[in-house]
Amino acid sequence: MKIVSDILEDKISAAMAAVTGVKGCAAIVRPATEPKFGDYQVNGVMALAKEIKANPQKLAEDVVKNLDVSDICEKPEVAGPGFINLWLKPSFIAEKLLEINKDPANLGIDKTTQPQTIVVDFSCPNIAKQMHVGHLRSTIIGDCICRMLEFLGHKVIRQNHIGDWGIPMGMVVYAVQQKTQGVQDYEPSTDRLVSAELNRVADLNTLEQCYKETAVLTEHDLNVAESVRRTTARLQQGKPFETECWNHARQVTLKTCYGLYQDLNVKLGEKDTRGESAYKDDLPKVVEDLKKLPETKESAGAVCAFPEGFKNKEGEPLPFIIQKSDGAYLYATTDLAALRYRVNKLKANTVIYVTDARQSLHFQMLFAVGRMAGWAKNTELIHVAFGSVLGENGKPLKTREGENVKLKELLDEAVERAKAVVEEKNPGLSAGKKEEIAKAVGIGAVKYADFSNNRTSDYVFSFDKMLAMDGNTAPYMQYAYARIKSIERKGKDRGIDVEAERSKVEKANLTEPAELDLAKHLIRYGEAIEAAIVDYRPNYLTGYLYELAQKFSVFYTNCPVLDTGQDKRPTRLLLCDLTAETIKHGLSELLGIEVVEQM
Repeated sequence: MKIVSDILEDKISAAMAAVTGVKGCAAIVRPATEPKFGDYQVNGVMALAKEIKANPQKLAEDVVKNLDVSDICEKPEVAGPGFINLWLKPSFIAEKLLEINKDPANLGIDKTTQPQTIVVDFSCPNIAKQMHVGHLRSTIIGDCICRMLEFLGHKVIRQNHIGDWGIPMGMVVYAVQQKTQGVQDYEPSTDRLVSAELNRVADLNTLEQCYKETAVLTEHDLNVAESVRRTTARLQQGKPFETECWNHARQVTLKTCYGLYQDLNVKLGEKDTRGESAYKDDLPKVVEDLKKLPETKESAGAVCAFPEGFKNKEGEPLPFIIQKSDGAYLYATTDLAALRYRVNKLKANTVIYVTDARQSLHFQMLFAVGRMAGWAKNTELIHVAFGSVLGENGKPLKTREGENVKLKELLDEAVERAKAVVEEKNPGLSAGKKEEIAKAVGIGAVKYADFSNNRTSDYVFSFDKMLAMDGNTAPYMQYAYARIKSIERKGKDRGIDVEAERSKVEKANLTEPAELDLAKHLIRYGEAIEAAIVDYRPNYLTGYLYELAQKFSVFYTNCPVLDTGQDKRPTRLLLCDLTAETIKHGLSELLGIEVVEQM
């Protein structure tokens, strides 16, 4: 089912072209800002009038005269300096409702006619470090983007570009060596001994602590710093013992990360993990190829690319360093190798990077160098930037000791707090059911609070606000879904064949204003998804779902469902069902937030 705004866009753009003879007219159909201006408003006539030096109001009137939308709308109205206001016909809305009902899996939303291969780079934890609150936004926003793109029919390739190479890995391996009695040489006969010794750092907390201690020592002890450099060199040469320690640290870290992804209901696993180490053999070739470009030069012994348009505060060309003077490679080198792999091997039409806004300059320069090198001529490169999670003091969220809040601890606390909400709302549930609901509500609350904020803005993290039962929160949305499911259960208890009644609806009977308003919003679900994916902003989707829940509440208050006559009940049951399915689809399928049938 083609979304309504696109149908209107095509018809009105064609009328504008017919009136003016101008090709490629854009009607710019948008939902009206206020009900008094209709359901949709056409904004493109004024821009066209300016382009052809015509009176915008007269042009709008001429467009309306040449426009036939009588099957969709009441008579269009010209307003102000050239707006066209449109009201949908109840009969059209009723027809679209039934189309949605015939396609429950997709809710009447068409797949794209031009599927693309899209690589999404997100989450990206570092080896030997716990995931913290800073990883939350990349992980869940990236997952949501993947879910929306897949729903629309694109081929999505997830890439978890973990930090598992370079000097930091030398520190990790050195730390593991010290914990395993300082063994420096590896012999095949010591396989069992090494495995046993590695169990001393078999959990991520211990591994992280060892790494932190080594990082401090490296800054203050030249002997340790030199040992770390030697260890890094041995690791990069593929020495067995160093490789064994590195593999161990990698497995310990990723095991914890995969557990968190499962808790967050994020679709990211081992097959999606391709870290910096995967590109280690490609780095010399990346530098060699870039050296051939006139924009690549040596600066203070380092190899630097100077993409056009980037300057420092003094107005001098800004370098993108791809190899240090000592021959070491950087994140930039690995990112370029990954970019080339994604274009050449994965055949990406688009590559999306989901990272915080502080990395914006890095990605702008990365994309510029990739295009400069000819590696991304026909590939769209997008940086989906986001703001920071703040504490109530308005600063980045930290523990009292000034450390990043660990993501696992944050989620555990959310679930514990949600238990209190569940206990208050439904104390008669079994302990197992309370636990299940608390996990769905607690983790859902954290995710939804993040999604509902504009991704480019910072936001203040507040358990009290995100677990509130009113307002634009996950508990409110989950409760709205549960309330609709309870209507169905009550109907069945009273002997009403709910499924049979709503399935027999051949013509939706929309006579009450609240019925019409809810139905109108239901048929706009595709528009919400389209808006969310155009600029990769999940808050457009949460905004739609919240408004849907509010409109359902008004409908339920004013339009009895089970206690009304047979002439109205099937349509109202259908409205209940489609509302529940839309909320469930938006939360569960697109945002990765579980719904519950009881709270």
